[in-house]
Amino acid sequence: METAAVAGDTTGGVRPTKTHGELHLSAKDMLGTPHIMYGTAWKKDETANLVLQAIHAGFRFIDTACQPKHYDETGVGYGWKWGTEQLGLNREDLFLQTKFTAIGGQDRNDVPYDAHAELEDQVRQSVITSLRNLQTEYIDSLVLHSPMETMDETIRVWKVLEIFVDEGQIKQLGISNCYDPMKFQRLYEQVKVKPKVLQNRFYKKSNFDVELRKICKSLGVEYQSFWTLSASAKALASRDWKAVARTKGLSPQTLMYAFMMTLGHTPLSGTKDSGHMGEDVDVMLRFQQGEEVLDGEDMSRLSSLLGIELLL
Repeated sequence: METAAVAGDTTGGVRPTKTHGELHLSAKDMLGTPHIMYGTAWKKDETANLVLQAIHAGFRFIDTACQPKHYDETGVGYGWKWGTEQLGLNREDLFLQTKFTAIGGQDRNDVPYDAHAELEDQVRQSVITSLRNLQTEYIDSLVLHSPMETMDETIRVWKVLEIFVDEGQIKQLGISNCYDPMKFQRLYEQVKVKPKVLQNRFYKKSNFDVELRKICKSLGVEYQSFWTLSASAKALASRDWKAVARTKGLSPQTLMYAFMMTLGHTPLSGTKDSGHMGEDVDVMLRFQQGEEVLDGEDMSRLSSLLGIELLL
């Protein structure tokens, strides 16, 4: 995907010139079907333009967090606004996901809420800040960035978020960095608004969340993966993996995303490269159009290369 600076442009200064944007892809039509989410961690001052490019490339699901230490949530707000204006999209065509990050995960010199307030007030302030930063009246998905130190504190946070759900300012809730199946099940059982998302690092140390992914499947919870490529870099660089990629018309990286989507999971892509953005959307569109990109034999072979128990 090529990009071109636009003279006199006040909407980001960069306008992609070769995109999937003209297809009028919409998140509301893609919910419940295989897709890739654009991740915005560690983009800093590049965030707004990268989100703009991602939307032009065809991404419609955007992930961020109210955590200035690692995310520029305000930049995401500008990026999606520019993208929708340029492509004639509506707010409902995008899916915006952000997170509440507890004080332990914040830079103490740049906390987006009152660090000395009660926990419930910190949550309220964080959500209000996210709504302002993202320039939106509602958040599609609000994820607790990680379990709190105790289940009691986790439930306290969750109850505040449930109020925002009741008021229509948050559409669904989820949790991230939760690697304990029993802890996830306890949360699910104890809350009124059930988690719809589990977002975890996808790596060998956690046995690729085999048990948790089984639970997610049984409960209808969307499993989102981050660190999807980095954790399996050795497998993706292997001759056998590259051979499969070639036969499928994919790169080793997009083959990994195809593997995840075939499992029914949602991988996050954090690429800054416009060409890679286009490749990611290309494989996503193949799924959207009903193509069986990988069959059972392919999945078994790739699972073996990754060292993952195959769950279909």
